[in-house]
Amino acid sequence: MNLYKSGIPLEVIAFQTDLEVQEVQNIVTLEEQKHSEDKIYNSPSLAEFYLDAIVDINELIKSAQARTWSALQAKEFNISTENSRQILENLLESKTRLVIIHVDLVGFTKLAMNLSANRLADIIRAFAQEMSILIASYGGYILKYVGDAVLGFFLVKSSEKNNDKLPCMNAVNCALSMVSVIRHGINPILSQYGYPEINARIGVDVGENVVVQYGWETNVLKPDTEKLITKKPIIDILGYTISIAVKMTSLAEPDQIVIGQFVYDSLDKNLKERFKEFPIHREVWNYISSTTGGIYRLYGSTRDLIYY
Repeated sequence: MNLYKSGIPLEVIAFQTDLEVQEVQNIVTLEEQKHSEDKIYNSPSLAEFYLDAIVDINELIKSAQARTWSALQAKEFNISTENSRQILENLLESKTRLVIIHVDLVGFTKLAMNLSANRLADIIRAFAQEMSILIASYGGYILKYVGDAVLGFFLVKSSEKNNDKLPCMNAVNCALSMVSVIRHGINPILSQYGYPEINARIGVDVGENVVVQYGWETNVLKPDTEKLITKKPIIDILGYTISIAVKMTSLAEPDQIVIGQFVYDSLDKNLKERFKEFPIHREVWNYISSTTGGIYRLYGSTRDLIYY
């Protein structure tokens, strides 16, 4: 299976293992079935727990300050999306229910106009690194980096809506922590080194998505004696939910979180109290709710919301 996942053709694997091509195909099929969607959902993971109860926001802020300082000095980005890729590989060509979180840096165009390329890259690197770490801390996964934005997802245990509660609450608490870490972790270090402070907009929604593979990423390794070519699938998530999450992010004020109706309905009373219905004109927002047939309602974090 390691050979197959590296993109090596079945015929080559068969030749190397002294098996018939059909035998290799049968083995691959059986192994893929073992790692089907059910196994993903039934495997224990961080996302199966209410993580805000164990996440120490003060410690996250302190760690963010140290990492931001290091990122500005060493210009390193130490985040891997390998776990996300492995999760999505097992959900290829299937519909799956996910909570999508989209966090976008405010005023990127202005920053790009007023900062050198190096200083702009420093800010983007520090921002993306801390947002990625927070998503992982709350049981989520990084999907991709899009310019000045980070797109992540949280697995819902099954396609039934009554399983949305835990991943939705983890995602919203993650978003709240993002604002805290930016304000109290990243910005003090940026200011200390003469960089402008930053803000973010965050959108969170839940719904069905399709996991698709576009092709292969080819890597050529050149040992001393031979050349070895490995491949990794290029995977993405498509769906209504991502479109909504990205759109609602653009409507948020700096340091505001906007969530969809389905996410809001899944929250407990304490979290619901941090949000109010988001007033918006139909010409700007015309997404339809799949349950009511009316406009899909949005909720924004209140201006007087205290972020720890």
